[in-house]
Amino acid sequence: MELIAFYIFAAIVTVSALSVIIARNPVHSVLWLILTFFTAAGLLVLIGAEFLAMLLVVVYVGAVAVLFLFVVMMLDVDFVEMKQGSLRYWPFAGLVGIAFIAEIALASFARETDGTIDFEAAPGAATNAEAIGQVMYTQYFLLFQLAGLILLVAMIGAIVLTLRERAGIKRQNIAQQTARRRKDATEAVPVEPGKGI
Repeated sequence: MELIAFYIFAAIVTVSALSVIIARNPVHSVLWLILTFFTAAGLLVLIGAEFLAMLLVVVYVGAVAVLFLFVVMMLDVDFVEMKQGSLRYWPFAGLVGIAFIAEIALASFARETDGTIDFEAAPGAATNAEAIGQVMYTQYFLLFQLAGLILLVAMIGAIVLTLRERAGIKRQNIAQQTARRRKDATEAVPVEPGKGI
């Protein structure tokens, strides 16, 4: 049963990955990409890596949502036109949803588990998450921290590259604000009684 499920999942991953590249509509590409990630998570469930499967779905499908947001912003997709033709996408979306449910059912039935992990990442660990945590935060702790630092530098670099100085825009000068004195900010105006300023 596991071998049949593997072949089914592998075929779906291959077809959906090719469809991501072939599809001309960016919305279709995003849907195919979500199906690819979801099916790859099913393959991870088959080998007993439930934690990695959950991580793949949560992190990458969330990233696909952000990618879809960037596609909409960059390509200037017309939402009025999309909403008018949205009824024709419902059959396709329904098929993708049925595929998700069928994959979950197939992975749960094909996976014969007795509650233990299939790989000995860390002897004595009860779950996948515990095994990965023991290895990541002991044996590979330095590499894990270095990867975090590299991602932090990449994020700061992306912010610096996209930050542009534009003329005519008022910017906050914190040093000038904190160094301001009362006599520089206020002015005493003598007002005669019965007259305005």
